[in-house]
Amino acid sequence: MKILHLDNNHPLLVKQLEEAGHTNVENFTISKEETEAIIADYEGIVIRSRFKIDKQFIDVAPHLKFIARVGAGLESIDIPYAESKGIYLISAPEGNRNAVGEQSLGMLLSLFNNLNRADAQVKAGHWNREPNRGVELEGKTVGIIGYGNMGKAFARKLQGFDCKVLCYDIKEKVGDSNATQVSLSIFQEEVDVVSLHTPWTPQTDKMVNTTFINAFAKPFYLINTARGKSVVTKDLVAALKAKKILGAGLDVLEYEKLSFENLFTTDGNSNLPEPLQYLIEQDNVLLTPHIAGWTVESKIKLAQTIVDKILQRFS
Repeated sequence: MKILHLDNNHPLLVKQLEEAGHTNVENFTISKEETEAIIADYEGIVIRSRFKIDKQFIDVAPHLKFIARVGAGLESIDIPYAESKGIYLISAPEGNRNAVGEQSLGMLLSLFNNLNRADAQVKAGHWNREPNRGVELEGKTVGIIGYGNMGKAFARKLQGFDCKVLCYDIKEKVGDSNATQVSLSIFQEEVDVVSLHTPWTPQTDKMVNTTFINAFAKPFYLINTARGKSVVTKDLVAALKAKKILGAGLDVLEYEKLSFENLFTTDGNSNLPEPLQYLIEQDNVLLTPHIAGWTVESKIKLAQTIVDKILQRFS
C-alpha cells in the first residue's frame, strides 16, 4: 500500500512498514486542503491530531483502506462516516497508558505533599515547613472515571498505597481486582480524589461542571489527564475558590487547539481567558502541556502498536 504520514513519529514505524513492502510518504507540514488534493493516491494515512478527518476529506479519498492515529483516541475522525466507507480505524491506547498512569500518580502525590509550592518557596529563599505539611494517600478513596486502558493503568499504579480505589464507567462490568466499579451516586459519596480517564464524546463534553462538582459529598482533588473539554474551567475555578475542589492536576485544558500543539499566543499570557489566568496563579494547581502520554518510552510503544495493528490487518 501507499501510506501518507502526516506527523513525525518514531522512525521504527516507517522502517517496519517499508520492510513489509509498503510505500511511505512523509509530509509533516501539508495543510488539510493540500492533503485533500492528493489523498486519492493513497491507501493509508498515519496521523496524530494535526487536523480533523471529516466527511469532506473522506469523500476525496476513494482508495483509503485505513486511518491510523498515533494516540489513544479517535475524536478527530468522523468515525461513523469512515466506517460506513469501509475504512479501518486504528488507535494505540496501549502505547501510552503506562505513561498516563505514572503522570496521574505523580500529579496526585505532588498535590498531596505540596511539592510544587514547597519547591518554589525554597528556591525563593523561604523555609516553610508547617504551611507545607502534606496529607497521605493511605486510607483515602481514589475515584477513576473511565475505566479503560488509561484508568486501569492508573489503578495498577495505586496498588501498594493502601488506598481504596473505585471506578465509574458507562460500560458495565469493567471493574477488576484493582478498582471496584460503583454507581455514580456511590462514587460521589465516597471519593477523595477524582481522576478523569475518558475520551472526548458528547457525553463527556463539559462533564465536570458546577452541578457535577456540587454532587460530591466531600471536597476532593481533581486530576485530568484525559481531555480538556471535559472540564468547564470557570466552574473549576469557582470550586477551587469555594474549596469544594482542594487542588487540581491538569495535563489538558479546555482552551487547547484540536492539534494539542499550542495554547499560548506570541503575547505569552497576556491574552489568556480569565479562568485560565487564575489557574496559573494558584500553587495548588499543577499544569502540564498535554504530556501525560508523552514519554521517551511511549513514543516507541505508540509507533510499535500502530505498526503491529496495520500489519496484522494488511500483511
